[in-house]
Amino acid sequence: MPYFLQGLTMGLAYVAPIGLQNLFVINSALTHPRRRAMVTALIVIFFDVTLALACFFGVGAVMEALPWLQKVILLAGSLIVIGIGIGLLRTEEEELGQSQVETSPRKTVTTACVVTWFNPQAIIDGTMMLGAFRVTLPAGQSVPFIFGVGLASCLWFTSVTLLISLFSRRFNAKILRTIDLVCGVVIVFYGAKLMMNLFAMVF
Repeated sequence: MPYFLQGLTMGLAYVAPIGLQNLFVINSALTHPRRRAMVTALIVIFFDVTLALACFFGVGAVMEALPWLQKVILLAGSLIVIGIGIGLLRTEEEELGQSQVETSPRKTVTTACVVTWFNPQAIIDGTMMLGAFRVTLPAGQSVPFIFGVGLASCLWFTSVTLLISLFSRRFNAKILRTIDLVCGVVIVFYGAKLMMNLFAMVF
């Protein structure tokens, strides 16, 4: 049980800081019906848990061993992330004023995958945190620990979605537009930062 609780607390510390995943989940909860927002949260949880498992079992080491792979993911990730941000910036207030516009399931899955897996820094940071901790675990305690990490992801994203969706009706189109602008600027900045990291690696 102690190792499960350690995994749970570490998982919350890993997933809670505001980032692309959280912005995506919050935006979905604000602009979609609660059932659809929960489906989005579950999709994000799936990608987040698979990333945690990959980090725990050392995929970051593979990326460090193959610099070209890291560059490819950085390039693709930065372009797609910037595209997501520009899409938010271009959203019209009239569109947000319409009753709960739905995105296609394919776009939801693609975006959830991008904001989770197309960030080499997240993979490397996750490897350093989860992979390094794995080395310290006694034999047989890896499963309780990583189960706690996975549960943390489930609790965090479902709680955020439910909380935001409860108050979503209080947000009018103008407020939603402001939130989209802020999220869009943050996401474009994040994508630009990834691109700068790529340039730093290449040059």
